[in-house]
Amino acid sequence: MNELTASRPAIWLMIRPIAGPLLGLLLVLALFWFLEPDAFLSARNLRTVSVQTVIVGLGAIGMTFVIASGGIDLSIGSVIALSSVVAAAVAKAGYDPMLCAMAGVVTGATCGLINGLVIARLGVIPFIATLGMMGVARGVAKWLASEQKIDAPAGWLESIMSKAEEFRILGLPQAVWLTVLLAVVFGLVLRHTVLGAHTLAIGSNEDTARLCGVRVGRTKVWIYVLCGIFGGLAGVMTFGRLTVGDPTTAIGEELDVIAAVVIGGASLAGGEGRIAGSILGALLMAFLANGCNLTGVPNYVQEILIGVIIVAAVAVDRYRYHSMKM
Repeated sequence: MNELTASRPAIWLMIRPIAGPLLGLLLVLALFWFLEPDAFLSARNLRTVSVQTVIVGLGAIGMTFVIASGGIDLSIGSVIALSSVVAAAVAKAGYDPMLCAMAGVVTGATCGLINGLVIARLGVIPFIATLGMMGVARGVAKWLASEQKIDAPAGWLESIMSKAEEFRILGLPQAVWLTVLLAVVFGLVLRHTVLGAHTLAIGSNEDTARLCGVRVGRTKVWIYVLCGIFGGLAGVMTFGRLTVGDPTTAIGEELDVIAAVVIGGASLAGGEGRIAGSILGALLMAFLANGCNLTGVPNYVQEILIGVIIVAAVAVDRYRYHSMKM
């Protein structure tokens, strides 16, 4: 009995950082299960929502590092589009799907590297640097695709995103399990590695981190490269899902990714962020949109609800930040 009592505080300490997004997700599930009990929590609908969460979820993993470091990346939607176009172009040229995937990820990493160098070496603030990359990446994607879609065979990349029974693992598409695996791995990286510690230290107080020996510039470059890698991987998954490289895809996706991270409990002031919270934030938005569609709620109402949730999450974060300083 004593051991059980002693374990309760430890369990609470693990759940507490993600209690907000977890509670929000449970409330959304309960609401739409009540409104649409047969359709909302059916196996088919759960698979649909899980696939819809993959793109934002992958982007949110990388964005968590960026926001936890006190930065922002507005270019991730355009990077997703560019990476999908590059992957499709490589596939259309007849190369193996693995090479297509690698080309998409390298494209994302290159965009992240440029962002990181502009921010760390030239001293351009992240908002402006990534805003510029947002336009550049989207423009390059349209140029490579000649301002049209690139139809190409996605090979096994299509099966990864497929909901068909023969491609599922334990009832879910393969891409969902890949996202879960990466979330676990990089959740541990953020909390238990030097890169993670330096990321949080820079976000908490960059000057103090520098005085403590953290190589701030180099760490920022790696953080944005990591975000670019996940943007590239999300682009590859987008190509696998659509089986086309579309330079106009993922418009506004950067807002969804940032919203997932903020709803997940990351602080826009830096120094705080959890991968588990970001994934829960992505799931919350996906289930909210899906539930609204099932119940016939207009799209503009969905956008209003998500906007209110984002503002509420930021308001809570600011209140918590000022409370800690008092």
